[in-house]
Amino acid sequence: MKKFCLFAIAGLLALTAALPLAAHHSFAAEFDGAKQLNMTGTVTRIDWVNPHAWIYLDVKDASGNVANWGIETGPPNILYRMGWRRDSLKPGDTIVVSGFAAKDGSHTCAAREVQLPDGRKVFAGSPTDQAPGK
Repeated sequence: MKKFCLFAIAGLLALTAALPLAAHHSFAAEFDGAKQLNMTGTVTRIDWVNPHAWIYLDVKDASGNVANWGIETGPPNILYRMGWRRDSLKPGDTIVVSGFAAKDGSHTCAAREVQLPDGRKVFAGSPTDQAPGK
């Protein structure tokens, strides 16, 4: 019985350790590397959360219609290493985003680079994804 309990505990620990890996997705699972986007918009919200920070951006199309885009970036600690700070963006700022469109056609983008309001261009993608140009 003691041996069975040890195996059961070891199995549960192994399963628990693997769960965060299953929650993460690859670039190719959600985004289309052939659909590169460049957009200018106004920041409406920033979520500094793991595993990816998000920027929400109001973008006007050619007809003048406004759509709110969810811009996925790398993790906050990677953004920090690339020169980002929590105050790099705030709601109301106008920024330029270069990235890749979501496969499902939603207003979602995987950011590659962001031009901040001060003109600096900073890397915004995850170094572990398989986006083109790596």
